Amino acid sequence: MHSSASQQQQPKKTLFTRFLDTVEWLGNLLPHPITLFAIFCIAILVASGIAGYFGVSVTDPRPEGAAGRAADGMIHVVSLLNAEGLQLIVANLVKNFTGFAPLGTVLVAMLGVAIAEHSGLLSSAMRGLVMGASRRMVTLVVVFAGIISNTASELGYVVLIPLAAMLFHSLGRHPLAGLAAAFAAAFAGVSGGYSANLLLGTVDPLLSGITQTAAQMIDPNYIVGPEVNWYFMFASTFAITIMGAFVTEKIVEPKLGKYDASEASDDLSQDKMGKLTALEKKGLKAAGLAALAVAALLALTIVPADGILRNPQTGLVAGSPFLKGIVAFIFVFFAIPGFVYGKVVGTMKNDRDVINAMSVSMSSMGMYIVLVFFAAQFVAFFKWTNFGQVFAVGGADFLQSIGLTGPALFFAFILMCGFINLMIGSASAQWAVTAPIFIPMLMLVGYAPETIQAAYRIGDSVTNIITPMMSYFGMILAVATRYQKNLGLGTLISTMLPYSIVFVIGWSIMFYVWVFVLGIPVGPGANTYYNIAG
Repeated sequence: MHSSASQQQQPKKTLFTRFLDTVEWLGNLLPHPITLFAIFCIAILVASGIAGYFGVSVTDPRPEGAAGRAADGMIHVVSLLNAEGLQLIVANLVKNFTGFAPLGTVLVAMLGVAIAEHSGLLSSAMRGLVMGASRRMVTLVVVFAGIISNTASELGYVVLIPLAAMLFHSLGRHPLAGLAAAFAAAFAGVSGGYSANLLLGTVDPLLSGITQTAAQMIDPNYIVGPEVNWYFMFASTFAITIMGAFVTEKIVEPKLGKYDASEASDDLSQDKMGKLTALEKKGLKAAGLAALAVAALLALTIVPADGILRNPQTGLVAGSPFLKGIVAFIFVFFAIPGFVYGKVVGTMKNDRDVINAMSVSMSSMGMYIVLVFFAAQFVAFFKWTNFGQVFAVGGADFLQSIGLTGPALFFAFILMCGFINLMIGSASAQWAVTAPIFIPMLMLVGYAPETIQAAYRIGDSVTNIITPMMSYFGMILAVATRYQKNLGLGTLISTMLPYSIVFVIGWSIMFYVWVFVLGIPVGPGANTYYNIAG
């Protein structure tokens, strides 16, 4: 009887709750991303052996004489389950890892960010930006700060999201509304592809490296730089700020209602806003001047018509040493202001402090380096077997057969990326798996890799807000429960769902209008269309 009564007291699960339960269950079935890539490597070996045995092939759509085109005009699946395959793997195992395009670029960029982070510059800058806002502007500023915090990587989660909840609480507003606003913005800027931002981030070179490798399956000479999505992502910063603030003010905060302080945890009173000290403000001013000096020096190399870092052949910015070496400038732009700030506030006194900051940052990259090792092998195996080209040709033929080759296909592509992201929370891990399939496929339909990557970043960003598979989701839930002790996973996800819906609709429409109506490139020197005939 008691058991029956307790069962009757349990609330009936809604369709949406059951959907979330299914997503969580499926996600929990997946192994660690590193293990996943190891499994993919084994699967590629076995599948290549089977396909090679049966002579699987497709007609190569590239014109005769094109680089990489076989004499018989066919693309054959190459088996790696033989002596030649084993020799290829053993001889290139290290080269695959060290030559993986995103590895070095991300590590170099992170060295500069590490100096700015460990000196305290990034934390102080975000606190100053958020806490200096008026009550009326606080929502816009919180969302904007969440987006641009991608340059600080996980600092956007660790610092800004708890700070936003505290800020709203101190203003007499619902703290979960502040958390949700920063959470949604941070996922649009920090997670899912590090998409919207005013500046290039550490993941821009990571994603472009994966995109370039995938594009070279079709065009071996195709180059994709870190800056290829910058125009669109710069504009997206303001679009996401407006959309995020709208959802917070008009949907989320009214739904949450008036905050009941009795729901807070016992230690909430220990929260402190951490206002900027006079010394920190002095450090920020010095760092700002240093950043302006660095920017001025860089401008001298690229703005004048005879700038030494312009393209020596064409005199243009496109294809210039400046863009090719953009990662080096990311390093300098964060390292110098970071050290100046640290020198002023006393967190960095000499070269040893700078070295320690970079060393600590590199020690935290251990998981990423291990992931890259297995991801690099998977990408190399996939390329050697020609599976990517075979799938691309088959997929392109299918799209053409059903007539889905126009710009509207990007809406379906964005939704597909968003669905896959519910299961694989890591942007780099997901793109390493899907880019070798979708980049060649959509290139064969006529679209450039730069445009495809921009669309991917939208899809990868918008559903990170509602997937428990993201590594920081547990931390966000822990922060939320300090303000609402009985908060459940479903409550948090349902609070974030309006952001996901508005972002995917609004951002996709913006992409379509930007690229296909206005004809604006997504980045410097970026192509919109790709002509396989050359």
